[in-house]
Amino acid sequence: MSDMGAFREAVTAWAAGGPGDPARELAARLPVRTVVLVEGPSDVAAVSALAASRGRNLAAEGVCVLAMGGAMSVGRFTRILGPSGLGLRLTGLCDEGERRYYARGLAQAGAAEQGFFVCAADLEDELIRALGPARVEELVRAEGDLRALRTFLRQPAQRGRTSQQQLRRFLGTKKGRKIRYGRVLVEALEPGRTPAPLDELLTSL
Repeated sequence: MSDMGAFREAVTAWAAGGPGDPARELAARLPVRTVVLVEGPSDVAAVSALAASRGRNLAAEGVCVLAMGGAMSVGRFTRILGPSGLGLRLTGLCDEGERRYYARGLAQAGAAEQGFFVCAADLEDELIRALGPARVEELVRAEGDLRALRTFLRQPAQRGRTSQQQLRRFLGTKKGRKIRYGRVLVEALEPGRTPAPLDELLTSL
């Protein structure tokens, strides 16, 4: 495991109620200066893929991309990482529907809310809109998931939904699929087509 991976695990354990000393020791030893808070591992995959496509090594730059396991956890992470904790710069992505949790958590930790970038529904929705449903279906075919998609689209619950809504739901139907497509969709983006929240986040780092 990399040093940044060890730091990520130590912070996650601390947020879950474990001891804080391992994270404090790693923060003092590593060149970590910024933590990018995101909801889940698919968001980590997307941010990491975009950074790699632009020739950047975030860990070497002192940036830790950390999945919190849901927006409800933001208060715990901002407390231990922000001004009242390790004193690191906080930034990240959040969904419009979860914005209030982030605002409250950041305010309680004394951290700036403007450093967070908001996705309309979620990051997958932003990526599907940027690529267009037809291109996403091409990628699903290339990944060997076309049969699974067609089976999914035959479900009565999918009738009346737009192609974009159907694809977004499909990506979340199987464990690990959102993580894989977080990378696949980002790698397929054409120059200048990166969704604004993701592009602005990386530019800010």
